[in-house]
Amino acid sequence: MGGTDTRPPAVVCDAGPVIHLDELDCLDLLVGFPRVLIPTTVRKEVCRYRSAAFTREDVIWEDVEDPPKPTPQLEAMARLLPLHRGEVEALCVVLANPGAMLLTDDTAARLAATSLQIPAHGTLGVLVRAIRRRQRTRSEVVELLRQIPQRSTLYVRSSLLAKIIEDVAK
Repeated sequence: MGGTDTRPPAVVCDAGPVIHLDELDCLDLLVGFPRVLIPTTVRKEVCRYRSAAFTREDVIWEDVEDPPKPTPQLEAMARLLPLHRGEVEALCVVLANPGAMLLTDDTAARLAATSLQIPAHGTLGVLVRAIRRRQRTRSEVVELLRQIPQRSTLYVRSSLLAKIIEDVAK
């Protein structure tokens, strides 16, 4: 396979993207990933806020009940940044699954992922990716982006959201 493998990577979810995509009724956008891994702590957090999220039958959730232990480097980052338990578990699962990608909306978790050379994307990235994957039209994604402040608990600076909407609408 080498460098020609174009399959989408497995994803390991932090709570934020699952919650926010569910709020926007867009969890189906995760269907394009071959594996959607959910650490135990992340599942519990999502269930606290959006218990129906995991009832979607079109997304195959893979529970990771016993995530690997954090590496010393990750333990140090968890204290420094600080990372929550679910974010640490998600990062541990990504590290144990070479080629996997982290889905998180948390800035500290993204910084840790970058430091660990883990690809990380969030809710906005999943929405924009939906255009390329032909899961939503450009105009549908623009409308979803516009609805984020009203329909979602995702915090995005209004200037950043406006820039993203402008870029997607082009």
